[in-house]
Amino acid sequence: MRTLFLSLGLLLALPAGARAQEEEPPGHGEHGHAGHEAREVRSLRDIPLMRRGSGTSWQPDLLPPSMLHGEAAGWGLMFSGVLFGGYDVQGGPRGDSAGAGIGWLMLMADRELPSGQLVLSVMLSPEPFTAGAEGGYPLLLQTGETYQGEPLHDRQHPHDLFMELAASYTHYFSDTWGLMLYAAPAGEPALGPVAFPHRVSAGYDPLAVLGHHWQDATHISFGVVTAGLVTPMAKLELSWFNGREPDENRYDLDLRVPDSFSVRLSANPTARVSAQVSYGYLRSPEALEPDVSLHRLTASATYHAPFGSNGFWATTAVFGRDVEGGEAPTDAFLLESSLDLDGHHVVFGRAELVRKTGHDLVLPEPLEHEVFDVGNLVLGYVYNLGPFGPVRPGVGVRGALNVVPAGLEPFYGSRTPVGGMVFVRVAPVMSGHP
Repeated sequence: MRTLFLSLGLLLALPAGARAQEEEPPGHGEHGHAGHEAREVRSLRDIPLMRRGSGTSWQPDLLPPSMLHGEAAGWGLMFSGVLFGGYDVQGGPRGDSAGAGIGWLMLMADRELPSGQLVLSVMLSPEPFTAGAEGGYPLLLQTGETYQGEPLHDRQHPHDLFMELAASYTHYFSDTWGLMLYAAPAGEPALGPVAFPHRVSAGYDPLAVLGHHWQDATHISFGVVTAGLVTPMAKLELSWFNGREPDENRYDLDLRVPDSFSVRLSANPTARVSAQVSYGYLRSPEALEPDVSLHRLTASATYHAPFGSNGFWATTAVFGRDVEGGEAPTDAFLLESSLDLDGHHVVFGRAELVRKTGHDLVLPEPLEHEVFDVGNLVLGYVYNLGPFGPVRPGVGVRGALNVVPAGLEPFYGSRTPVGGMVFVRVAPVMSGHP
């Protein structure tokens, strides 16, 4: 099975490898494809706000603009988001089918001050209203959180209505270093990569990653304070936050005294590359097991590049490890990619391998402590229409081949259960697309 995932990984990386070998003409990076402008970051004031992916995480500076911009009373305003609506079908005895609305909307306001930058952000999700039935939308092999007091399995929980309510301030001590402070009753600590709903490499895939609770599940934490030392190319952050997962009431703020911490080192050595390593201690993350805490280690790298005259390619690789209680460590590996060929035709793919326990998968008690290698291979296509005013709709299809070991075949009816989804997608217009 590992060979199968490696093969798909090479396939996902192939378009970028071919493109990366081409030399860019002078000035290409400054006025690049898809209308993007990427200038060299030499001082803190050169760091583009769009480098921020989710919470305080970083993504490459080179990316297709996908925000609507404005100004009001000296504040810069940016609106972004993506919404999916479609019909999700997951096969086998543990599968189900349902309609679902998935996505997020965010408004950011920033103000440049003589000695720093202030950023306010509000992010909301419609999922409590559109994907909350039965505890979330069907997704084979997905685990994490609860529904009606029982652990969820083979479903992805909806995200909370309030995904982020945050303020951050970066004070510039000089052009080359500063101090960042971030406070959020709903926000994201410095742990893990840019969360999957906000990555360009996952921006056309409506469904969650299987390794979510090994890699970026803390992207909604109710009570976060982060401090960081920032340079134009690197950032070291320390967070103190509420480690408890959101409860089943998706409409409120589950505030608790912060009890967990994390540390993250991020680097953007070029406009195309962003990488991070992070560690977190989550005290009592699950309400059903309040005496169990966990350690999480993550590492990731993201690469962005123009493709052709109007296209864009993005890929991300993520590793996550959880050490929970006295159990053996479990790992999650992810490689995902999206390739916008020309502004209209987009193909995307994902390969995952996750080690999940019988407890994670909610198997009978004799199998609770066994560890199973599970994963999936995803391929999808989106055709973008329009644009129509400030937004661009698209129609898409997604297929997934899931892979389970022989020990799980009785529960899933096959060693290769499949899933699929047809959907529409709406996002802000990307500048420069035809």
